[in-house]
Amino acid sequence: MHYDRTRYDRGGLEVLDADQCRSLLAGAPLGRIVFTDRALPAVQPVNFSMRGGDIVIRTSASSRLAVAARNAVVAFEADEYDAVTRSGWSVVVVGHARPVTGAAELAALGDLPLSPWIDEADSLFLRIRPETVSGRRIPPRPGQPRQPGQPGRRAGEAAGCPAG
Repeated sequence: MHYDRTRYDRGGLEVLDADQCRSLLAGAPLGRIVFTDRALPAVQPVNFSMRGGDIVIRTSASSRLAVAARNAVVAFEADEYDAVTRSGWSVVVVGHARPVTGAAELAALGDLPLSPWIDEADSLFLRIRPETVSGRRIPPRPGQPRQPGQPGRRAGEAAGCPAG
């Protein structure tokens, strides 16, 4: 006899375990880092890569993100949404962001597939070590058509506010 160990939250979303969350993060091309900037929450899209279970991002050493997130607790989120099947997932990580300073580690991180959005000469690697990891999945619902006038939304897109 096979038992399905899938757990669901009160809203009917599938609760993902830490391994599922890490696997989804490893395939995501873009995420969002949440940090405190001048006592207010700030959210910034970033490309990232996974290294040894940690999230690694590359930013300008003088950016608001680098200054505010250095040695601070941050949140990191990545997601995917399919408007056709109305399914998707979201993973949230909370941990400390630390600048990478060791020469050997910097050399190793230089090989990561991170396309810098900034001048590489001024770049800084931040490593986020996950302290909490949580995720949810909206499973596809076969046979459930979209409601007329309710197009699917991309992740991060609010009603009437296109993302991008």
